[in-house]
Amino acid sequence: MAPQSNPKHFALRTLGIDRQQHHSLCEDCWQQLPWSKSTVQRQEMDIQVACHYDYPIDRIIQKFKYEQQLHFQNLLASTLLELRPPKIQAIVPMPISNERLVERGYNQSLVLAKIMAKALNIPVWQPVTRLQQHSQKGLNRLERIENIEQQFQINTTSKLRYRRVLILDDVVTTGSSIYALKQKLEELDCQKIYAACVASAEI
Repeated sequence: MAPQSNPKHFALRTLGIDRQQHHSLCEDCWQQLPWSKSTVQRQEMDIQVACHYDYPIDRIIQKFKYEQQLHFQNLLASTLLELRPPKIQAIVPMPISNERLVERGYNQSLVLAKIMAKALNIPVWQPVTRLQQHSQKGLNRLERIENIEQQFQINTTSKLRYRRVLILDDVVTTGSSIYALKQKLEELDCQKIYAACVASAEI
């Protein structure tokens, strides 16, 4: 009997990349990541998460996001490929403001979305832009949602339309940003909107 195929290995092979070369972890280290592979509910939305926001995935995300350590992109994308998303037509990465883009040099969610989209053979779709991002500190739930909703704007130059999409982000905490982006996508007639994140942090 042929050995059962590992879905992670299959997903990586579709990228034409050797497993260890892809994420630089041995099998034991891979298994010891703080896996969740579950669904959390935030803002009345079900969000798929690959890991808990614990060591070492928290430090890996921080280095990837804030310290330009882009060599972690394949590892993080590999955790997302473990989630087996539902049938979708496009991936929508969480947008960041131009201010954040200048600070970091890239949108970390877009980097991951491109890898995942290539593996799933679907496009990356960016129909929503983000204005200046304000601090959420000290705001209650309703104030937080209202503050974030004001940051998102539909890109009127985008003529493409998809009905079944996946919102992709690195970390979910309250889910306010994902919820606000979902509302904008609903304005674009998206009928099924899913969400997935590398990790979930405690509220």
